[in-house]
Amino acid sequence: MSETKTPGDKKLSVSGKTLTLKPRTETGVVRQSFSHGRSKSVVVEKVKRRSVGGPAEAKPEAPAPVEAPAKRAPAPAARTAATPGAEPKPKTSGVVLRTLTEEERAARAHALADSRLREAEERKIAEEEAKIRASREKIEKTEREAAEARKREEDDRRKHDDEAKRKADEVAKKRFGDERPAGAAARITTVEADEEETPKSRRPGGAARPAPPPRLAPKVGGEKQRGRLTLSNALNQDEVRERSVASFRRRVKRRMGHASDEPKEKLTREVIIPEAISIQELANRMAERAVDVIRLLMKQGQMATINDVIDADTAQLIAEELGHSVRRVAESDVEEGLFDAADDPADLVSRPPVVTVMGHVDHGKTSLLDAIRSADVAAGEAGGITQHIGAYQVTAPSGAKVTFIDTPGHAAFTAMRARGAKVTDIVILVVAADDGVMPQTIEAINHAKAAKVPIIVAINKMDKPDANPTRVRTDLLQHEVQVESMGGDVVEVEVSALKRTGIDKLLEMIGLQAELLDLKANPTRAAEGTVIEAKLDRGRGPVATVLVQRGTLRPGGIVVAGAEWGRVRALVSDTGNAVETAGPSTPVEVLGFSGTPEAGDRLAVVENEARAREVTDYRARQKREKQVARSAGMRGSLEQMMAQAKTAGRKEFPLVVKADVQGSLEAIVGALEKLGTDEVAARVLHGGVGGITESDVTLAEASGVPIIAFNVRAHKEAREAAERSGIEIRYYNIIYDLVDDVKKAMSGLLAPTLRETMLGNAQILEVFNISKVGKIAGCRVTDGTVERGANVRLIRDNVVIHEGKLSQLKRFKDDVKEVAAGMECGMAFENYQDMRAGDVIECYRVETIQRSL
Repeated sequence: MSETKTPGDKKLSVSGKTLTLKPRTETGVVRQSFSHGRSKSVVVEKVKRRSVGGPAEAKPEAPAPVEAPAKRAPAPAARTAATPGAEPKPKTSGVVLRTLTEEERAARAHALADSRLREAEERKIAEEEAKIRASREKIEKTEREAAEARKREEDDRRKHDDEAKRKADEVAKKRFGDERPAGAAARITTVEADEEETPKSRRPGGAARPAPPPRLAPKVGGEKQRGRLTLSNALNQDEVRERSVASFRRRVKRRMGHASDEPKEKLTREVIIPEAISIQELANRMAERAVDVIRLLMKQGQMATINDVIDADTAQLIAEELGHSVRRVAESDVEEGLFDAADDPADLVSRPPVVTVMGHVDHGKTSLLDAIRSADVAAGEAGGITQHIGAYQVTAPSGAKVTFIDTPGHAAFTAMRARGAKVTDIVILVVAADDGVMPQTIEAINHAKAAKVPIIVAINKMDKPDANPTRVRTDLLQHEVQVESMGGDVVEVEVSALKRTGIDKLLEMIGLQAELLDLKANPTRAAEGTVIEAKLDRGRGPVATVLVQRGTLRPGGIVVAGAEWGRVRALVSDTGNAVETAGPSTPVEVLGFSGTPEAGDRLAVVENEARAREVTDYRARQKREKQVARSAGMRGSLEQMMAQAKTAGRKEFPLVVKADVQGSLEAIVGALEKLGTDEVAARVLHGGVGGITESDVTLAEASGVPIIAFNVRAHKEAREAAERSGIEIRYYNIIYDLVDDVKKAMSGLLAPTLRETMLGNAQILEVFNISKVGKIAGCRVTDGTVERGANVRLIRDNVVIHEGKLSQLKRFKDDVKEVAAGMECGMAFENYQDMRAGDVIECYRVETIQRSL
C-alpha cells in the first residue's frame, strides 16, 4: 500500500486498483397513472443502510468514568508533604495535573452549593407532587366507591322491581286463572328488558348510537279485537291483556323514586309590607301561591280575589301565619333622605343673600329692581303691573352678589308672595311715600313675620312733591314695624326708583344685614332648591325657574320636583346665557323636565332614574287621591253634611283655563274660587300651562264651556277646531279684566230677586153668577188702584185663601185697564170661583230685579 504524491488527494490505491466512494442510493423510474388517461413519471430513490463493522464484531466497551477532581486533589499536597531526603519516584507516562487556584476552588465550591440547593428544591417539588397525587387518588377512590354503591343500589332496585313484577304476574294468574298465554308474558318481559337497555346504548366519550328496535315475541293467538272493551271481551281467552296507562305511570314513578313526594324545605323570607298591598303582590313577595293566601283569608271569614287590596295589618297576619318575618313600611318612606340632610360645618362656605321685594301694587317694586339691575322689566308687563314672579342676580358696588326675587303686588297673587317669603333671607318692603301703608303692604308684613326674616323698609317715590315719609313710618308702627328713626330695629332707606337715588345705600344695608345673618351653604353636596315659577315653552318644553339653596346643580343630573322628574338638559341664567353650574343662592332656568312642575315644589337631585320614578309615582298617586277626595265632596261628620246641604243646589260656572306660567294659573284659580257664593261658583274643569291645544278644545266642546286664555294663544289646529265646534276662546293679559268678566258671567246665573209693589185693596159687595162666564164679584175699591192682569190675593177673615191673577176688570159693561179708589167695578179671577160677599181683594204687582255678585 503506497500513498500518492499529493497528500490532499483522497484516492487510495491498493495493488494498483483505485478505491472510490459510491453513492448509497439506488434510483428508478415509476410510471404513475391518473384518471381520464393521464400519467406521470416519478423518480424513486432507495437508500441503503450503512453498517459499520462485521457481524461478528463486538460492541465497543463503555469508556471508563473520569476520576472526580476531589479524588485527584490530594496528589499535589502529598508531593509537597514528602520529606526532602526521600528518593524521587521514577517518571510515569501519565498526564501531570496542575495545582488549582483559589478562584477555581471558590467556583467549584459555589457550583457544589448550587447543586445541593437545586437537589433540595427538586426533592421538595417531588414531595408536593406526591401529596397532590395521593389526594387525587383518594378522591378518585371515593368516587369509584360511590359509583359502585350507586350501581349496587341500582341492581338492588332492579331486582326489587323484578320481584314485584313477578309477584304481580302471580297475583294476575291467581285472579284470572291460567288463561293468559305464556308467550304474552314473555313478550312483555322482552319489551321491558329492551326499554331498560335502551338508555345504556351510549358509549363513554362517544356519540349516542341509535337504539335497536325492540324485539317483540310473536303473538300467540289471533289479532286484537278493535271493538269496545266489555266484560265478555275482558274475560275472553283469546284476548291478550296489555299494560295499561296507569300501570305504565306507576312503573315510571317507581323508577324515578319517591324523591318528588318528599316535603321541600320551608324558606323563611323577610317580607316588606306597605300600607296597602294586593294579594298577588303579597304572594309574590312571600314566594307563596296566591291560592294559599286566599285560603287563609277565607278561614278568617273574608272572601277575596287575587287582585283585591288588603291593609297592612291583614297582610302581616297572613305573612306571619305562613312563617315569614315582616317589615312594615309606609309609602311616604320613599321620600326619606331626599331633603334636609345634615352638612358638615367644615364644608360650609358663604353664599349670597336672597332678597325678596314685596309691597302693594303700583308702589314701584319692579321699577326699584330695574334701577338696581339697570334694566327695564316694568315696561314689558301688561298694564304696567307685575303678574309674574322673577328672580335675578345682581353684583353690588362692593363686589358681593345679591339675588333678588320680584313678587306681584296684586291681591290675587298672595300665594306668589308667600312663596317668595319662604325662600328668602331678607324682605325689602317697598312703600310709596305718597300712598302710605296699603292692604297688600300689611299682607307682605305678615308674610315676612311668618317666615321670620328681617325686613328693610324702602320708602319709594321720594321725588314726588306730595311724598310724606313721616306718615309711612307712623303707619308702620300700627303693624308692629318700628323703624330705626323711630327708635326701633328695622332699617329704612328713602329711595327714588325714577331718579335712581338711594340705591347704593339700600345695597349697603342689604350687605350689612347679610353679614349679620352669616349665610352659609355647602356647594359640594347634591343640589336642593325651590321651584319659583314654571311654564311650558313650545320650543324648549317644560321650563322651571329654580332657586338653588344648597349644593351645586349641573347639566346631566337627575332632578325631582313635585310629581315631575327629568334629566337636566341645560341651565340658563337670568340674563339668558347658558351656564355649566349653579351654586347656592343662584336662580336658573332648568330645562329637561318630563312635565311642568308646580310653583313652590322643592327640587332635589337623586342618584338614578329608578329612585326618581319611585318618588314621583308616589307623589302623583297622592295628588290623584286628593283630587278624587275633593271632587267626591265632604261626608262624614254632621258639620260636613250641613255644608253639603247648603251647596247642594248651587249652580256651577265651568271653565277651562290656560295660562303662561304656573304662578299665574294658581292666582287665577284662587281668584275665581273667591268669587263663589252659596248659589253660584266657578269650577275650573282643567287648568294648564302653555298654549291652547286640540285636547283643550275637545274637553271644552264635550262640557260646553268657554276657554279662558291668559297670556297664551291657541295653536292653529286648536283655533280651527274651536271655530268648527263653536267654542269661545277669550284672551286676556291683565288679571283684573279676566276676573271682572267671569264675575259678570257668573252674575247671570244668579236667581233674580222678586219684589212686590202694593197697588190697592177692594171689598166684594155682591157675587153675580153669569152663564157661560162664571161668577163675577161686584167690588168697591177702598184704596189705591186695581189693574187688570195684576196679581191678587183673596182674603177671608184675615186669612189668604187664594193667590192668582185678575182675568177681567169691568166698569159697568166696558173692560177697563184700572179702577181708582172709591169706584165700583166687576172682577173675575183666573181658574177660581169660590168668592163670597165681604171678602177683601188685595191687588199687587211683582217686579223682577237682576242680582250681581
